[in-house]
Amino acid sequence: MENSKTSRRNFLRASGLTSFGLALGVTGFARDAALKKITPAILRLEINPFIIIDTAGGITLVNPRPDMGQGSTQAVPSLLAEELEVDLAKVKIVQSDGQGKYGSQTSGGSSSVRELWEPIRKAGAAAKEMLIEAGAKKWGVPVSECTAEDGKVLHKASGKSLTYGELADDASRLEIPKNPRLKEPKDFRIIGKYNKRLDVPERVTGKAVYGIDVDVPGMVYASILHSPGIHSRIVSIDDSETKKIKGVLQVIRTERTMPHTTSEAVAVVATNWWAALKGKKALQVQWDSTANGQLVDTAAYVSQMHEAAKKNGINFEEKGDFTARYATAAQKLEANYETPFLAHAPIEPENAIAHVKEDGSVEIWAPVQGPDWTIRDVSGYLKVKPEQVKINVALLGGAFGRKAYHDFVLEACHLSKAVKKPVKVIWTREDDISQGPYRPGMLSHMQGFVEDGKITGYHHHAIGESIVGQVFKGLKEDEADPWLSEEISTGNNKYEFGSASKISYTHVKTDIPIVWWRSVYASNFGWGQECFIDELAALAGKDPLQARKDILSDERFRKVLDTLAEKAGWDEKLPQGSGKGLAVFKSFNSISACCITVSKKDTGVKIDKVVSVIDCGYYVNPDNVKAQTEGNIVMGLTAAIKDGITFSNGACDQSNFHQYNLLRLNETPKIEVHIVDSGSAPGGVGEPGLPPIAPALGNAIFAATGKRLRKLPFDIQRLG
Repeated sequence: MENSKTSRRNFLRASGLTSFGLALGVTGFARDAALKKITPAILRLEINPFIIIDTAGGITLVNPRPDMGQGSTQAVPSLLAEELEVDLAKVKIVQSDGQGKYGSQTSGGSSSVRELWEPIRKAGAAAKEMLIEAGAKKWGVPVSECTAEDGKVLHKASGKSLTYGELADDASRLEIPKNPRLKEPKDFRIIGKYNKRLDVPERVTGKAVYGIDVDVPGMVYASILHSPGIHSRIVSIDDSETKKIKGVLQVIRTERTMPHTTSEAVAVVATNWWAALKGKKALQVQWDSTANGQLVDTAAYVSQMHEAAKKNGINFEEKGDFTARYATAAQKLEANYETPFLAHAPIEPENAIAHVKEDGSVEIWAPVQGPDWTIRDVSGYLKVKPEQVKINVALLGGAFGRKAYHDFVLEACHLSKAVKKPVKVIWTREDDISQGPYRPGMLSHMQGFVEDGKITGYHHHAIGESIVGQVFKGLKEDEADPWLSEEISTGNNKYEFGSASKISYTHVKTDIPIVWWRSVYASNFGWGQECFIDELAALAGKDPLQARKDILSDERFRKVLDTLAEKAGWDEKLPQGSGKGLAVFKSFNSISACCITVSKKDTGVKIDKVVSVIDCGYYVNPDNVKAQTEGNIVMGLTAAIKDGITFSNGACDQSNFHQYNLLRLNETPKIEVHIVDSGSAPGGVGEPGLPPIAPALGNAIFAATGKRLRKLPFDIQRLG
């Protein structure tokens, strides 16, 4: 832990390697990813292998995607084990350390399998071919007579076999095949099959070590009193009672650095977490919330969005002259659909240990989604070289996008630099919910018209704060948010609206910190899109399912909807007072649709059942696909019917789970998840199941009650 640069000896020790053998690195993460061989000489200088087969037969994979519960520690090694013809349990995983040689290392955007599908399989297939060739040469037989099975190379004609370990050294002297042959899907033994997740036993028995469990020698603890307002300034600090608490070492004026601003804060540093937390509660700090002008207020922000809806936005894409066609349309509709700010609320709050050392190097221990991004942010913040920053990625106890935002890591760095010791910062639940960052609240201003019983005109005007603008500072004043192409462009949703459609955008800024939340804008804009399609279907006098199929030309969408109709019994009549609603949305290259059934109950409705269908192309483990989709359903229902985040007078109105409720087990309806095997390129799994949930529920409520809801969240107990 003391060395900032991993030595060969330390790497071998950390990875459990007993001796060097065959090691392959992957350059790039595209279909044409290049492989390179790692030799002992190179290994001394640069530790960058992805796959190592040592002479004792051990197989090590450097996993570049941190696991926050989504299953990357099973999915990624499964790709390798499949091609190497070994059991999954034989692949040892070492987490990458964030250095650029490993390429992109951020778990996010449902990208792990999508981006690693080809490169890791290609590396496994190349290693297998090299081992087979080494075996054939040793025996003096044609390569075509040899096969690989269960970690061995076999020559069935003679009955001879050699383990991978016995062949690793010879294989390392061979040329890497440029185009190793990948297995045909029909031959998969692991991919696409139900396999147990090997990490589950440790998680459920409490043996798993999460970031919040990590300790390092000599560290101290810090609890931080954050600014109640985004721009509040400290007027005075009275720490007299805090310093009386046993274990409290220092009270330090500190800061919280976010991508768009820095806010003031006060940290209590102590020998233990309890003393630090108790010391924070004893602090008396006076804040000036008006120091920087207008107070942040969600009501004002929402009002600005509704005002923007009355004006033209910046065109993102347009087909035909929608405005002219809409003006003369005989059957047309216009509506606003609103979504609130939401907290991520991972089970494990944010935490990090930082040690800023005298020699300028920095070592971090933290549960972060992107170790490469962490190094970038830490090196920029402390003004040190990226290679001076070492990150030890811990297991994440949930994240949903939150732990790719590194304010809590920078706080630990700031404090460690001040006290010259390793400092462990732990956020409380109150910090997590009241400080953000959040999913941005957004508005969808929808316009559309129908002709001859078909939806032929459609305009989605997306309005609100931009992640590209606030987090990346990458949005020009005259530019529409480019992420709309991933969410609501007609190229993504595959709806064909005759000759009149338009996507536009208006940037309404806020200082409320925002970042991506599970499924990013798809959770915002899917609500407007799929409810409004239902409204237009009703205007056209069409069944909602048929109305969608009338304007969909993509066969994958059609198959998903047909499967949903079959599994959910779409055409079956329901008792009086019940209703079904559906929605379909494509995100992260996967198509997901769901049907929700509700029934009237007292002044509201009861959610009876959710049926979800997903086409994510090739997938690794169907059980994980279903588990992720089930999680999406629960989170999507929570976003629809539980509390949002609001700000009044500059501060967040919610502080803990008593004000920010999540769906409980006894509120969770029956759930079915079905997978469509399309044989397409792998799509995402961790997020695509969420966007259709809220609109399907809204549409079901309309079907059961005739009430059209356009603002999230809503109370299903009292629909008015």
